[in-house]
Amino acid sequence: MSRFLITLGIAIVIAGIAWPWLEKLGLFRLPGDIVIERENFRFYFPITSMILISAILSLLFWLLRK
Repeated sequence: MSRFLITLGIAIVIAGIAWPWLEKLGLFRLPGDIVIERENFRFYFPITSMILISAILSLLFWLLRK
């Protein structure tokens, strides 16, 4: 369990450091991502981006298991 938490923490730190470059890719502005903007309110649900990230991670983990 501790190895998993350490790995998760390192992954979060790496994602935080890489965030400026990830923003430039336009990953969280794909068609299908739900954005509702009203006065003093903004709701963002990145469904398409999360499906894409899930598919990429699934493929990566599948390749690493082989």
